[in-house]
Amino acid sequence: MANNKEWWKPEAAWPIPENKGKTVVLTGAKLIDGNGGPVIDNPVIVIKGERIVAVGAKDNVKAPPDAAVIDMAGCTLMPGMMDCHIHTAMFNCMTFHNHRVAQWEVTPQLQQMYSLFHAQNCFDMGFTTLRDLGMNSSRGLFTQELCAVRDSINAGILEGPRMLIGGFTTITGSHLDLIQPRAMPRSGFNNGDGPYELRKLARTNLLWGCDVVKTCASGGGGTDKEEPDIVNMTQEELDAICDEAHAFHKAAAVHCFTTNAQRKAIKAGADTIEHMVYSDDETIGMIKEAGIPVTPTLAHRTDHAIQLRRELGTAEFVLSKLKKLQPHCYTTFQKMYKAGIKIAMGTDMGFEPHFGANSWELEVYVGLGMTPMHAIQTATKNAAEAIGLGRDLGTLEAGKYADIVAVNGDPLADIRILQEKKRIHMVMKEGKVYADRRPGKNKNVVPVDGWKKIDYL
Repeated sequence: MANNKEWWKPEAAWPIPENKGKTVVLTGAKLIDGNGGPVIDNPVIVIKGERIVAVGAKDNVKAPPDAAVIDMAGCTLMPGMMDCHIHTAMFNCMTFHNHRVAQWEVTPQLQQMYSLFHAQNCFDMGFTTLRDLGMNSSRGLFTQELCAVRDSINAGILEGPRMLIGGFTTITGSHLDLIQPRAMPRSGFNNGDGPYELRKLARTNLLWGCDVVKTCASGGGGTDKEEPDIVNMTQEELDAICDEAHAFHKAAAVHCFTTNAQRKAIKAGADTIEHMVYSDDETIGMIKEAGIPVTPTLAHRTDHAIQLRRELGTAEFVLSKLKKLQPHCYTTFQKMYKAGIKIAMGTDMGFEPHFGANSWELEVYVGLGMTPMHAIQTATKNAAEAIGLGRDLGTLEAGKYADIVAVNGDPLADIRILQEKKRIHMVMKEGKVYADRRPGKNKNVVPVDGWKKIDYL
């Protein structure tokens, strides 16, 4: 298959619809358009309905006389950010005292409501698009529940980010299976063994409405009694899963911690490779030649994240494993960045860190030598292209959706300001303002306070 193409997104062939609705003009101090070029001073963005009509410096773009003007004085305007690898249904440290307790005590129905709440926290912080790569529960795979969260947002019933949903398609005893306790009774068709069972499981997830078939070719870092170099998939099985995804014009995302898994994913035609852990120069060259985007998921491996996991009740074995993986993750990131691999921001946020703190991932990238502009591109242009939405999202250009974040200050001078809620003055998705925290304004997607952690024991 030809990677870096959007053939598996049916809407890629559709014409851009006529742009109807009121005209809004957005002004600010600076503009980062996502393409990596020079910053534009005193920008003007003209929006009609859901899409951008014109963008540029105020001397070059004139506001229509009948337009409503939103003045984001002192702010940098930039594309809505994206997290390409997240798990909103996991029992996060911001909302649960102990994830081991929660997975037994919390019903799937309540878990689904927390998935929405977690997604909304990310949205409130400027993440207008999330690719949720799936989950399971004590009563089976969680694909239908996550698709319902996505659909409720798309229908306008609830406010939230644009979501793409992944469906777990893995072998018995895989890394993703072991997110749940090893001794927990399995309910339903959760795993498959052999290419034909896995084709059936992929088709089941696709029937339920997933956008991405998520699978696992190696062990991982965040589960008990399982090492990263355990083989989770034969080549024949992985080929079958990717083939089924592509047959239905959907993407295949492959969890890979090892070079062996990465090579299998390349051969199978994976659309994205998930995680940066172990690597060698030859395999990096193969990924580069294939043009497959990679999501690093580094914030999940930092000392701060490990401490949060400790406080959330994670076993010491897992904590030690995460610490052991840490230097390999950092080295691989630096090698892949230097090699020119297309990097699409992904956090693997689940148990930790707090949902909404996604931009911490960008701080880690910059700390490892990536330029702030390139870091922002991993969460905008690169991310949109990696998940097949580059035609409509990722940059601020005429014809694209008006997904825009207004940041008080300059994230190119200090990438950390993207983590400060008080600095995220406005979040717009498809031309509609969902968060407005300018002086005198107090519009948020989620309550600032009034909610609490739950613990049933």
